[in-house]
Amino acid sequence: MIRSFLIGLVAGQRGIAPLASIALATRREAVPAQLPLQSLLQSPAIALGTAALAAAEMAGDKMKTAPDRIVPVGLAVRAITAAYAGAALAPKGQRTQSALMAVGSAMISSYVGWRMRCAAMQRYGQTATGFVEDALALGAGIAVANPGVLSRRR
Repeated sequence: MIRSFLIGLVAGQRGIAPLASIALATRREAVPAQLPLQSLLQSPAIALGTAALAAAEMAGDKMKTAPDRIVPVGLAVRAITAAYAGAALAPKGQRTQSALMAVGSAMISSYVGWRMRCAAMQRYGQTATGFVEDALALGAGIAVANPGVLSRRR
């Protein structure tokens, strides 16, 4: 269940990153396609679409008009993607608990990340802090959902 907790932390920072990470893991067969609609993520077009949505979210985050991640719709997106990704990373008998754990960690991470980002923006600005946050969230999401992607092939 640790992977579900960790993917929730990712969702708290970038709402679509967990879905894109699960799509990559499903395409690579690192995560079995056992959830409803998860087999759709095996399609190259759908997987690319999730990556494009994640990229759009990251680009939008740099705009001065971007809403805070703690607005209700932002929290709802994070809860949904965290629950789905958390369940996808869990063993069959632990999916409900793992989804709930992922949602909980996403909500906490949303607020903590928002406060940290606000503080960092005072010194480094919106764009620079956003790029750092993007790299951390995307890298963590991929690593959590696809643990073998970072290891060397032998």
